[in-house]
Amino acid sequence: MKLSVLKIDGTKSGKEVELADSVFAIEPNDHAIYLDVVQYLANQRHGNAKTKDRSEIAHSTKKLGRQKGGGGARHGSLKANIFVGGGRVFGPVPRFYHNKLNKKVKALARKSALSYKAQENAIIVLEPFAMDAPKTKEFLKINEAIKAGDRKVLYVLPENSTNIFLSSRNLPQVNVISVDEINTYAIMNANTLVMVDGVQDILAERNMR
Repeated sequence: MKLSVLKIDGTKSGKEVELADSVFAIEPNDHAIYLDVVQYLANQRHGNAKTKDRSEIAHSTKKLGRQKGGGGARHGSLKANIFVGGGRVFGPVPRFYHNKLNKKVKALARKSALSYKAQENAIIVLEPFAMDAPKTKEFLKINEAIKAGDRKVLYVLPENSTNIFLSSRNLPQVNVISVDEINTYAIMNANTLVMVDGVQDILAERNMR
């Protein structure tokens, strides 16, 4: 698959790049994508939610009334969950949500996600560019010029660029990452994938390892 490389003003640079079939034209594996997305989202969870059970509540343990003859239910302590301020029953406790996924499955999932974007013609290749200072307006002009859209645009850079990242940070529908940070969830969550020229070669090279 060949794509024209665009300049930051939206015009064609005259250069074309070839997207490797081994990365952008495979038969997508939906189950691999599902497993990778589930793992990614699970690994984002901190698992530190905590409530107090009745053994941790600071209340008197004095029996509220006699066992029988009171005309109501029998109660032993204000720590019981039926009272306001009592302990929580079966509440959340700190836990570890992280799970493991084989490298080959993750690689298959990423290639499947990239292949879906290629099938949808949702990939734009942009010539390398730099920003002297964080300027959100300038970044917006680039995004509008290349017609990337205004909903869920993912920019993938060959390497980290602080100024480009800071320029896009206030844009809720734009996400900027480096090729080292690319993942299945980010790809599938984006409507448009904007790759800076050179990213496609890095992805193809890593697939050959």
